[in-house]
Amino acid sequence: MSSYFRNIPDFEYINRLKESNSLQDYVKSKNLFKRAKLREDIFGDLSFFTKYSIVGDERPDELAYKFYNDETLDWVILISNNIINVQSEWPLSQVSFDKHLLRKYKSYANFSNVHHYETINVQNSSGYTIVPAGLEVPSNYSVSFYDYGLDTQITRTNITTAITNYVYETRLEEKKRNIFILKSRYLNIIINDLEESMEYKKGSTQYVSRTLKRGDNIKLLS
Repeated sequence: MSSYFRNIPDFEYINRLKESNSLQDYVKSKNLFKRAKLREDIFGDLSFFTKYSIVGDERPDELAYKFYNDETLDWVILISNNIINVQSEWPLSQVSFDKHLLRKYKSYANFSNVHHYETINVQNSSGYTIVPAGLEVPSNYSVSFYDYGLDTQITRTNITTAITNYVYETRLEEKKRNIFILKSRYLNIIINDLEESMEYKKGSTQYVSRTLKRGDNIKLLS
């Protein structure tokens, strides 16, 4: 299939090292500022995708092999979910997660410290929700309301629950597990878009070819 990095075009810039004496001594590298993304008409249409929940320590390349039989299409998994930084936007392995918590909270004992408090669901006698569950509030939060079913004023206290550091961080990780998988029948569209978007277009003074640009020679300008 199509490797993402193989499609990234090159950029040549003048060698600025002191030992470089030639005015034409260029260094070639991949132009990482070139980044593929899905077309808006595809990215915004859920019919092109299948919802998926990442299992365990599954990696993007493993999912690419699982759904497309090609691990080099891991970039399709990532751009389908607008993921730029895998380190922070993909679920951590359990080992990495534990290390992250230790770096952040300093000790295992601190994992069970309260991060914040949230409301529990509060309803009136008719089953109407007065306060939904999950709102972040002070620990002593209370609510007063008139219950027409009971024809009386009600004050509810003790309607919060403590959320520990561990629960808070686990929730953040679980959110990352819900992703979208591009349906395989649309792969050729995405691959063709990638190849086209990565090509340089004529017109720039830096243009050399469809796959190469060359920066201005500052040695000649100085």
